[in-house]
Amino acid sequence: MFDKDVWQEIFATMLKHKMRTGLTALGVFWGIFMLVFVLGMGKGLENGVFRGFGNRAKNVMYVWPERTAQPYKGFQPGRVPNFKLDDIIAIKNNIKQVEFIAPRHTLPASAVSYREKTDKYQIRGELSDMIKIEALKVYEGRYVNENDVAESRKIAVLGIRTKEVLFGNQTCVGKYIRIRGVEFLVVGVFGPMQIKPWTEDDMEAVVIPLTCMQRTFGTGGEVDYFACTAAADVKVSEMEPLVKGLLKERHHVAPDDPQGIGGFNLEAEFQSVKTLFTGISVFLWFVGIGTLLAGIVGVSNIMLIVVKERTKEIGIRKALGATPNSIINMILLESVFITSFSGYLGLIAGTAVIGGINYIMLVNNIESENFYNPQVNMTIGLGAVILLIISGAVAGLIPALQASRVNPVVALKDE
Repeated sequence: MFDKDVWQEIFATMLKHKMRTGLTALGVFWGIFMLVFVLGMGKGLENGVFRGFGNRAKNVMYVWPERTAQPYKGFQPGRVPNFKLDDIIAIKNNIKQVEFIAPRHTLPASAVSYREKTDKYQIRGELSDMIKIEALKVYEGRYVNENDVAESRKIAVLGIRTKEVLFGNQTCVGKYIRIRGVEFLVVGVFGPMQIKPWTEDDMEAVVIPLTCMQRTFGTGGEVDYFACTAAADVKVSEMEPLVKGLLKERHHVAPDDPQGIGGFNLEAEFQSVKTLFTGISVFLWFVGIGTLLAGIVGVSNIMLIVVKERTKEIGIRKALGATPNSIINMILLESVFITSFSGYLGLIAGTAVIGGINYIMLVNNIESENFYNPQVNMTIGLGAVILLIISGAVAGLIPALQASRVNPVVALKDE
């Protein structure tokens, strides 16, 4: 394989037919480039869609109280259970399948002020796990943490639009605001990962610890609804009946009542999106490999022409004692070199273009709802390289076998 004379001969042949070699290489280059490009862009589309889920892609369920439909234990239908912080603690302590649980209680729009600026905003009481579940991002400072909850600290995290209205371009972390006349220390600024019409509430809310809300504003530990995620290797569909069952027991709701404890989980939606992108990925591989195969067929055809042109030369080689294996190796090496080299350039070019698109989006702060961080992962790169080597061998195999079967006597008579 590393015979100097063989490689000199291969390069001499390629240089002699520059146009033919260049067009052959271009076919393979374009095939690999398109394979990498479409897969990279497909990954960007997938990242964009899943980014909208945020951490909710970890099997999340939302639970809220609603009117009961059946009488039970002396209670009449039409009653609405009243969730409390104690219910959240009971779920944490009794259902091991739950990983994170994040309740929320919302006060009506309330006066929030900083110095002479005052406006009304939604006040949310939460625990520390909400940021781990919802598609939210901390832009400055931090979010509510466990110590804030345990000590009922008077701290607040502002939505990005709330911060802009009250503080403008100033830093707000470390300063005090007044909520319903009570002072709160601002510890952070949060907002949605993607700004969409339905994220307005997140941008204009003020979050405080749920325990602080209970103590300061006398909410009695009430919870409007909560979100929870399933632990590793647990499906939310397996966790859902356990959570609802415990709540029905605590709030005297009939076990077979279809109402009383409402809920919604993203498992089915998330799985359908995953299935969709699996299908898209298969389709993109099909298109990319089809384009690559077109280039490989071109290599094989060119190698057949090369064998035809060098029939007399091959006959002389065999007459002088060259073995069929040496003839096969010579043709295969040329084919593998052309496909590997041009394909490697296509791989680099495709990766560079995908990286360039990602860089331009980051530098110019371009946000798209359904496209984010296009990338070519290592698996695709290694797969493309392996595919190149195999393709080069396959492309040269038929011409190589044909060359090895050349009859020296017939070849020497060929003009």
